[in-house]
Amino acid sequence: MSKPVPIKKITLLLVIALIVGAYIIFDGKQYLSLEFFQNLYQQEPELTAAAYFIIYVIAAGLSLPGAALLTIIGGMIFGLLTGFLLVSFASTLGATLAFLVSRFLLRDWVQSKFSGYLGAINQGMEKDGAFYLFTLRLIPVVPFWVINLVMGVTPMKVLTFYLVSQVGMLAGTAVYVNAGAELGAVEEFSAAGILTPTLLLSFILLAMFPFIVRAVLNVLQRRKVYKPYVKPKSFDTNMVVIGAGSAGLVSSYIAAAVKAKVTLVEKNKMGGDCLNTGCVPSKALIRAARTVKEISQAQQLGIHVGELKIDFSAVMGRVRAVIREIEPHDSVERYSALGVDCIQGEATIVSPWEVKVDGKSIYTRNIVIASGARPFVPLIPGVDQMDYLTSDNLWELNVLPKRLLVLGGGAIGCELAQAFNRLGSEVTLVDMMPRVLPREDEDVSAFVQQRFVDEGIKVLVSHKTVGFELRDDEKVALLEAGDENTGAGNTVVAFDQVLVAVGRKANTDQLGLEGLGIELNLNGTVKVDEFLRTRYPNIYACGDVAGPYQFTHTASHQAWYVAVNALFGRFKKFKVDYSVIPWATFTDPEVAHVGLSENDAVAKGLPYEITKYDMGDLDRAIADNRADGFVKVLTVPGKDKILGATIVGYHAGDLLTEFVTAMKQGLGLKKILGTIHSYPTISEANKFVAGNWSKNHAPQGLLRWIEKYHAWQRH
Repeated sequence: MSKPVPIKKITLLLVIALIVGAYIIFDGKQYLSLEFFQNLYQQEPELTAAAYFIIYVIAAGLSLPGAALLTIIGGMIFGLLTGFLLVSFASTLGATLAFLVSRFLLRDWVQSKFSGYLGAINQGMEKDGAFYLFTLRLIPVVPFWVINLVMGVTPMKVLTFYLVSQVGMLAGTAVYVNAGAELGAVEEFSAAGILTPTLLLSFILLAMFPFIVRAVLNVLQRRKVYKPYVKPKSFDTNMVVIGAGSAGLVSSYIAAAVKAKVTLVEKNKMGGDCLNTGCVPSKALIRAARTVKEISQAQQLGIHVGELKIDFSAVMGRVRAVIREIEPHDSVERYSALGVDCIQGEATIVSPWEVKVDGKSIYTRNIVIASGARPFVPLIPGVDQMDYLTSDNLWELNVLPKRLLVLGGGAIGCELAQAFNRLGSEVTLVDMMPRVLPREDEDVSAFVQQRFVDEGIKVLVSHKTVGFELRDDEKVALLEAGDENTGAGNTVVAFDQVLVAVGRKANTDQLGLEGLGIELNLNGTVKVDEFLRTRYPNIYACGDVAGPYQFTHTASHQAWYVAVNALFGRFKKFKVDYSVIPWATFTDPEVAHVGLSENDAVAKGLPYEITKYDMGDLDRAIADNRADGFVKVLTVPGKDKILGATIVGYHAGDLLTEFVTAMKQGLGLKKILGTIHSYPTISEANKFVAGNWSKNHAPQGLLRWIEKYHAWQRH
């Protein structure tokens, strides 16, 4: 039950409403005009100054429009010095009044309603709020009335807000009042009278002020963060990259390609997780498992095979062979030949320009943190006694687990659960979420989950693993049902081996980040700005260690921005673009997605239309005995602009590329419909979903007239 609104807040709201209403009804704008103050100033100069001051305070306090105009008027009427003093104190008092109104009316409600989102903001404000406010005051990009209201709901002290606002607005006030004073000095408002050097200089300064302040603040910020360190007089290299996974390799490659001297440090294997423990081995394993499935379905194609035998040791041997075959692509030899100085060892960042590798210092202009991530293992009682598997050590197996328990219904858990089930393990998949693949829409999750059940995987969603035990020399997991719909009580699952696939944790240990004050996000990834910089402008982070997407292709995507910004940022910096990020889950059927999902659109309150196409109608899918799945596209209502696309089915990851290209290039479904697709191919599904959209938006009124025309032609 909601609490009643205090009478004091109701009274204040009524007073504000009355003042604003009176301002509108009695044309309050006339009191913010130049004519009003000019007429009053001629009769009563002191009264004019007092009236101006009060009106300014009220206008700023109630967040009424016209503050910038009032400031210029102040300069025109009172001149530079007097106008500056009046505006400086009036604007600060008005801002503080707006701050207090916001705090009194909104703070408790906002903090309680959005407490989960404001925790980090509150901490940041308590730690560095004054400087943040000072920056906002100096650079008038955000309207001051917005700053006043927003700051009111933060923990900032009133005195701090007043003093910082008073000082922070001085420069901007001086520039605006000076422009007004110069205008006031113009005797004749003609081209010759206005286009004087002094007045032109004032307006140039007014236009350039935000950029000048931004540059000055950047210099001050750099000096502040670099103050404890001594910059070397010379450097050994232009860039040190820590980590030789996808992000590190690509950033090193780009740096070497533009003839920069780059040092790549890796403490384990070149190629990182993707080559050695992630994408490559998992897809090789999935290929073997898919072959088992295809053989079991061969009879549907009129082909009869003998008894199916699976040599799991040989399967894993091929997985390792695939890794060895691809290894040269990411090897020390290849990157050394490209001009990259590859070093084996553990790197620690000592200062913004110094990296130590096994005790040896390397002095560098830029540092790139690309140390990746590792499987996260939750602290479940008894898990450390289970000799558990993760995506790191799974590939050492040579004996197929008879009963495999998989913890985690995300992409990794689902892919490996299905693969091991097809290779002969009895698989139980457990997740505390209400459905598998929780990042996808419900219809996608339901489709995949039903396929798992049909293939014999035991799926236990809405179940939390609360412990592991050994009972009569048998490993068991203790599960707790978290949803009444799944059945009350606890469940005990016996298994031979457990695979923990509940997520990944960024590798930030032993890098020296804490000593440098480099902050981490709540999920453990390195905090970076829109240019992928840490708090030090020359230290960058990319890939899994930075997030927000932990995919190989996004790591490579970020690496381009990091390399270019690090090496050429003094000339031009590029903001990382996450507008079109695809991903694919290689279950069978595959799930591929780009852009907004239905869940995303609903969460953001965005209107959308859905167009679907059933793969069961596709000729090639029928011929290949893979006629299952669907294509789903979200578009702007009434338009063919693509907001997002999800494909469930045969080669979904490959099919998605057409939608990724369309979204990146600003093409709509009409362009896809107008593109010739070879027949018979799976790619026709994209054309047919575009055709369904066109059919749904056909001009029915026009078609009725065309029907009448054809009928007339027959007579």
